[in-house]
Amino acid sequence: MFSPSSQQVIHRLHMPYLDDELHHSGWNAPVSTFGDTGIERNCLVLPGLRSGRVYVVDTGSDLCAPSLCKVIEPREIIKKTDLGNLSSSHCLCNGDVLISALGDAFGNGKGGILALDSETWEVKGNWESKEDVPAGMFDFWYQPQYNVLITSDLGEPKFSLNQFSIDNLRKGRYGRYLHVWDLSTHHLLQTIDMGEDATPLEIRFLHNPNSCHGYVTCPLEGSINHFFKTEDGCWRVEKVIQIPNKKVSGWRYPEVPAFPFAIVISLNDKFLYLSNWLHGDVRQYDITDPHCPKLVGQVFVGGCLEKGGSVTVLEDPELDCQPDPFVIQGKKVQGGPVKLQLSLDGARLYVTSSVFTPWDKQFYPKLVREGSVMLQLDVDTEKGGLCVNPEFLVDFGHEPCGPARARDMRYPGGDCTSDIWD
Repeated sequence: MFSPSSQQVIHRLHMPYLDDELHHSGWNAPVSTFGDTGIERNCLVLPGLRSGRVYVVDTGSDLCAPSLCKVIEPREIIKKTDLGNLSSSHCLCNGDVLISALGDAFGNGKGGILALDSETWEVKGNWESKEDVPAGMFDFWYQPQYNVLITSDLGEPKFSLNQFSIDNLRKGRYGRYLHVWDLSTHHLLQTIDMGEDATPLEIRFLHNPNSCHGYVTCPLEGSINHFFKTEDGCWRVEKVIQIPNKKVSGWRYPEVPAFPFAIVISLNDKFLYLSNWLHGDVRQYDITDPHCPKLVGQVFVGGCLEKGGSVTVLEDPELDCQPDPFVIQGKKVQGGPVKLQLSLDGARLYVTSSVFTPWDKQFYPKLVREGSVMLQLDVDTEKGGLCVNPEFLVDFGHEPCGPARARDMRYPGGDCTSDIWD
């Protein structure tokens, strides 16, 4: 059963500026500090992918009506760090909040990590050592037991944050590296070349603090890669999931890649979930053996390959026919699945459908005109399996200020995409 306010927007907090492109979010304190005197998880950190601005939102005063408590302007960040195009935010146990930056103030590919004081919200400077400047940056995750932080690489923001162009391939404009950092000294330990135009994006370690295993998405090549520490102390990457392109007619290119954007791992480290933004499906893999994921659940919730549309699939190594159009509660859903969030018990997987504005406009113009939705998938947590909950739908197409596109989701008390244990 749902409460009377279930599936309803109960509060809206408007930012003071337009076009920030709030991409990822993060908390001011990790779950491992709960119970410590004076430390609360009471602020949500929202970096601006376009603007380089940071918003700090007070969620502690009134959980159902968050308020804006701090705006960190880009000029302050640029002055102290020369970083722009802010992406992912995560908190450390020492009280710092780290935010990855795709590039410098001019959109070049000299990325880095911004460090903020989570009490004063002072810009402390660059997290990485001055001697080690990464070629690129997007997402990051860390594992205290192994004293490492690993970053991914989208590519130069002045190219990657505009509309996708096939002309930019094989020119070094999209990312290809994973960088392994010493968590204590902030020095670069190892750079792993994933291959030309691999574009490694979302990166996650397993939740077990003793585990040295994790995964990273590579959207342009339609793959998921597994990384782990070897016996000789180095980190290695292996491709463990490859989703083939679909040969088509009626699309802007002759093949449609899956574009696996987001991944989320269940708290018991049994299942990995991924979203294929262009193909339109959400997949569930059993990762009991992290080297050999097994597909155990799949459901289509949109995408550009639906039956009866403008795209005709000519060759598909996976499916015998195109998926049916996705309709829920009488609404034809636009776009494809992007961001994922999993309930702590692993039984409910939530899905939204916006990447960022230029790519939304390019590949799903109806999504921009009609707004996105938030869906709930019911999960078989024993054997694996996914199905859409037909009774759950949050429609952002009729917001007071016009259609909106929902993206990131967070649980106030902890969730499967922001908590790291030491």
